[in-house]
Amino acid sequence: MEQVRVRFAPSPTGYLHIGGARTALYNWLFVRQNNGRLVLRIEDTDSERLKEDSVEQILGSLKWLGIDWDEGPTFQSQRQDLYAAAAETLIQSGKAYYCFCTEEELEMEREKQRQEGITVGYSGKCRNLPADEVRKRLQQGLKPVMRLMLPDSGQIIVKDIIRGTVSFKFDQFDDLIIMKSNGLPAYNFACVVDDHAMQISHVIRAEEHLSNTPKQQFIYEALGYEVPKFAHLSMILAPDRSKLSKRHGATSISEFQDLGCLPEAIINYLTLLGWSPPEEQSEIMSPEQTICSFSLEKVSKTAAVYDIQKLIWLNGQYITKYDLEKLTSCAIPFLIREGIISSLEAEQNHYYILPVINLVRERVRTLQELGEACRYFFRDITDYEEKGKEKYFRQKDAETLLSKGKECLAKVENFSVENTELAYRDLMEELKIKGGLIIHPTRLALTGRTSSPGLFDVMALLGKEKCLERLEKAIKFIKAEQDML
Repeated sequence: MEQVRVRFAPSPTGYLHIGGARTALYNWLFVRQNNGRLVLRIEDTDSERLKEDSVEQILGSLKWLGIDWDEGPTFQSQRQDLYAAAAETLIQSGKAYYCFCTEEELEMEREKQRQEGITVGYSGKCRNLPADEVRKRLQQGLKPVMRLMLPDSGQIIVKDIIRGTVSFKFDQFDDLIIMKSNGLPAYNFACVVDDHAMQISHVIRAEEHLSNTPKQQFIYEALGYEVPKFAHLSMILAPDRSKLSKRHGATSISEFQDLGCLPEAIINYLTLLGWSPPEEQSEIMSPEQTICSFSLEKVSKTAAVYDIQKLIWLNGQYITKYDLEKLTSCAIPFLIREGIISSLEAEQNHYYILPVINLVRERVRTLQELGEACRYFFRDITDYEEKGKEKYFRQKDAETLLSKGKECLAKVENFSVENTELAYRDLMEELKIKGGLIIHPTRLALTGRTSSPGLFDVMALLGKEKCLERLEKAIKFIKAEQDML
C-alpha cells in the first residue's frame, strides 16, 4: 500500500462526542500531512442501538469542525454481500465453521465451567461436526453463527505506532464469531473486510479498540490480507481521572456548539488532547500549522484529561481575534435565541450589530456570553445590578451627578467617543471630583451593570437619545427609592 489511506468509522448510536472528534481529527491531520485519502465509513450494522438522527448529526458536526473526507460516507449495512462472501471463503478453506449452539446452551456451559473453577469460554464443541451433520442442521432451517478457529496456545504480536509492541495470548479468546445467526457480520469481521476492500494503510483509533486488534489481525491473516499499521490513541478522562461522561458537562460536539464555542477553538483544543506542539510553537495554532509538525509517534501514551476551562479560555482567544463579519454571523443566532434581537432586526441592523460585537468581544469567552454581554445595546434596561445600586445609586449626590451628566451630554452635538469623553472630563474638572464618582453611576445607568467596555465607547454606540433616556430613567429610579425611605 503506497498511498496513505485512513478511515474514520463512527457507529451511529449517538452524536459525535469529544473522543470521536479527536479520533477523526488525528486521522485528518495525518492523512493531510501525507497527501493521502480519508474514508468516512458508517458502521451501522448494530440495528438495535442505532439512533435515528445520529448519522446526520455526525456528518453535520464533522463539517462544522472543518474535518472533510475524500471518500464516502459508506454504510456497512449496504455491504452485506461483501461480508458473506468473505465468511464463505473461510468456511470453504476450513478456517471457520458453523456453530449451532444456542445462547441457553452457551450459558449452561459457562455456568458449569464456573462451578468447576476452570476458565470460562467457548469449548469449541461445534468445531468438528461432520459435514453431513452440518448439512442436515442447515436443511432443518437452523440459524448458526460462523466462528473462526483460533489456535489453542501461543500468542499474537501487535505492532502499534504509539504503544510499541503488544502481545496477546490466544487462550484469552474464544473462537471468534465472524457472522451472527441473523446473517449480519460481527464488528471485528466487518472492520477487517472493509479495511481491506478500502485499502486502508493505517488504522488510527481509540485505545478502547486495542483489545480488538489481535482478533482483527488474526482475521487479516486468515483471509490472506495485508495487515495495516495500527495507532491507538490514549483515553480522554474526566478532571477527576474517572471515565468521561455527561455528568462532567458538555461532551458532544453539538453541545459545544450550543454553548457558543467556535469550531477553530475546538479543533485547537482537540489537537492538544494527547499531542504537544514543538517547544517553539504556540499552543494557539491553526490546522495548517499543526499539519506541518504533527506526528503519530509523538502522540502521548498516557490518558489525556478533559479540561473544559482550557477549552473555554481558548475559545475566548479565538473570539478576540476572529474575523468580525464571520464572528457576527456566528453570534447572531445566539442573539436571536436569547431574545436579544429578532430575525428582522438581524437583517435590518447589521451595520449596528457589527460594532457592538466588536466592542464586547474581548470581554467574553463564548458566543453565549457574547450575547448576554451586548443585551443592553438592543433591549431596554429593566433592572440594575444590586451591588451597583448599593454602591453607586445610594451614594451621596448620585442623583445630582447623573443630572449633571445628562445636562452635559445633551449639549454634545457630534456624539462620538472623543466628544463624550471630553464633555465628561470637563464636567469632572468643573465639579472638582474624581472620575469614578460620576463614571460608575453613569455606567450603571446606561448598562444596568457595574462592568462594561469603556464608558465612552458604550455612549457612542448607544447614541445620544438612548443615553439621555437611560440617565433620566436612573434619576427617577433613585428619586423613587429615596421617597420610599
